[in-house]
Amino acid sequence: MSVGLVLVAAVLSLVWLPYSLYDTSGGRLTPPGAAHWLGTDTLGRDLMTQLLIGARIALATGVGAVLVGGVLGTVIGLVAAFARPWLDDTLSAVLDIVIAFPTLLVAMLLVAARGASLGTAVVAVGIVMAAAVARVVRILARRVLRQDYVTAARTSGTSWSGIVTQHVLPNIWPTLAVNLALQFGLAVLAEASLSYLGLGAPPPNASWGRMLQDAQQTASEAPVGVLAPGLALVVLVVGANLLADGLRDVGDPTRRGRGATRARSPRLQSGTPAAVTREATDGRRA
Repeated sequence: MSVGLVLVAAVLSLVWLPYSLYDTSGGRLTPPGAAHWLGTDTLGRDLMTQLLIGARIALATGVGAVLVGGVLGTVIGLVAAFARPWLDDTLSAVLDIVIAFPTLLVAMLLVAARGASLGTAVVAVGIVMAAAVARVVRILARRVLRQDYVTAARTSGTSWSGIVTQHVLPNIWPTLAVNLALQFGLAVLAEASLSYLGLGAPPPNASWGRMLQDAQQTASEAPVGVLAPGLALVVLVVGANLLADGLRDVGDPTRRGRGATRARSPRLQSGTPAAVTREATDGRRA
């Protein structure tokens, strides 16, 4: 529900805005009223306009980072799962090193090297996200490869690409979707943090992180400037976590109180999405 509200706000910003982002005629720190529902900032710009545009930037960053991190991490994870032991150990060590660094620090280094922009922030957050996704994919894929039906497929002459598309990806997708939903919320927070530090989307883009940075000096005089983007961030991140919980319930029948029988294609009988995600976080080897 909360993600849907942010999505509506983002779509609305594409077709309608209360004021232009360059309009500074509202007066400095005007309180909320009929003319400006959330008031204005120190430059006289409408806060509601900035909040709507910030919703668009937040969703674009989250979706873009999930696409970059999801595709890159899935490829790396599958390569590690199918690779020889020495290559698997090498990739696992590299992933451990990347994950050991704070996400924001790695993103800051990448953005500082490439220059501040929304595209650079998306790619930076996506690359950092790819390491966590790759670890989950590796664990899940190796579990699938140990199943009897995969052994039978190999014996019958099924190619590696066929095993991936017919058996590995269909089995790992439910848990991977949960992980990507969680990563979406982290990506939104990372972009807001980069924007707060001046390393995100450059002005005049109105991201929620930049709104917080601009309003911190006048928080006591005009608290709406801090509360509005802060609450928007909370709503979107909590909504992403609730979406992940819903996907986990769909992928794990035991959480719905029903049996674990599956239809159509075989599915793993051990390792719920929550357990696999926890195992990946702890760094245990599959």
